[in-house]
Amino acid sequence: MPAPPSLPDNLRYEQACDQAIAMCDGNLRSTIKALIMANEYLETELEELQAAITAGCVPARTQQASDAA
Repeated sequence: MPAPPSLPDNLRYEQACDQAIAMCDGNLRSTIKALIMANEYLETELEELQAAITAGCVPARTQQASDAA
């Protein structure tokens, strides 16, 4: 069983929640909807990357990733 999140991680998540809610003008339903939409987008991106890797394609590296290397 994983260890419970440390206090700094919990604080980070609380701040992220506050920020997401604020970006949706305090509307919790809109906040949840936006998070679901973002999650679906990321799931689609992940599926596309996994398909590309399976097909032997390597995604192009971004300039930022190239600079970090």
